[in-house]
Amino acid sequence: MMRFICAMFLAFYAAMAFAHKASDSYLTITPDDAVAHIDGQWDIALRDLDFAMGIDADGDGEITWGEVKAQHERIAAYALARLSLRLAGGICPLRVVEHLIDEHSDGSYAVIRFTATCSQPRGRLDRLDIEYRALFDLDAQHRGLLRFTHAGATRSAILSPEQPTVTFALHDGATPTSGRWAEFSQFVQEGVRHIWIGFDHILFLLSLLLPAVLVLRSRIWQPVAAFRLAGWDVLAIVTSFTIAHSITLTLATLEVVTLPSRFVESVIAISVVLAAANNVYPLVDRARWAVAFVFGLIHGFGFATVLGELGLRSSTLLIALVGFNIGVEIGQLAIVLVFLPIAYWLRATWMYRRMVVLGGSVAIMLIAAVWFCERAFNLALWPV
Repeated sequence: MMRFICAMFLAFYAAMAFAHKASDSYLTITPDDAVAHIDGQWDIALRDLDFAMGIDADGDGEITWGEVKAQHERIAAYALARLSLRLAGGICPLRVVEHLIDEHSDGSYAVIRFTATCSQPRGRLDRLDIEYRALFDLDAQHRGLLRFTHAGATRSAILSPEQPTVTFALHDGATPTSGRWAEFSQFVQEGVRHIWIGFDHILFLLSLLLPAVLVLRSRIWQPVAAFRLAGWDVLAIVTSFTIAHSITLTLATLEVVTLPSRFVESVIAISVVLAAANNVYPLVDRARWAVAFVFGLIHGFGFATVLGELGLRSSTLLIALVGFNIGVEIGQLAIVLVFLPIAYWLRATWMYRRMVVLGGSVAIMLIAAVWFCERAFNLALWPV
């Protein structure tokens, strides 16, 4: 029992500390037709640069353009030391040509525009190797989201500590040498990662699932009679949530519908508060699938952040969208498969009904209330 309580505490602490969008940077590589000259743009979050280099000179928590401008040389040196391009094995030296600032869905980013001039080695110029090593030593969850455009085709890749290098073929429309399947599987993995580190999504789902092994009688939670009943309830909740967030994930990624990031993240926090509050003051019992659907529509906009920032088009976007969505579902299913048997086994115990369902729901409400204040009013109530 103590292990279970400790695990719950650590999960809540992690949720408080890592409630926001994961650390990503956005890299665009565009060789010319002859592949002798390469243009690139690299967007790196100012908060990540501050974490790595300390660019907030006065330590007030606000990074100004003046502070960034004063660090241009250091930022360029830091970035270019962690990115390398090789054409047919020969190194392409990088040179920064412009520094800018841009706003992404999760804050301000330093924009580094650069060029690379590749020497012409002997032999066929059939591949370009891109190696990315930024921030991996500081944050194992960091990802470099790459968009590669050549000969009228756009491809994508996700660079991680496990896979810091990607190779693109140059003689067949810039298809990655590992093929479409590898591109698809990368986005599946990213979808799984996104749900597992998306503590707001997890706590919303868990808030709805906690009473699945219970039934409400006289406004008191009682253990459900059969596993089959709990299973159908979980299936209804998960299916509704899946359908809803898949709809808005698709619409947002295709830019059919867009919503302000602060609004989306704030409503997601509210959804967690309400879902958890329903376990403490039950108003909705077996219709929790409807709650999952309604708020799942908002959660889909949150899932879309990664793909939307990549700005993909055509078949590459389809691969990314399908792969990412499948990954989210796999990650979600893994959570359910772990949760349901344990919850059913503990459903009749005082610990589950009082400590896990009621006590856990109160803790989730408090965590989500902090998230809402941080997101809606741009506050920093929890150190990260």
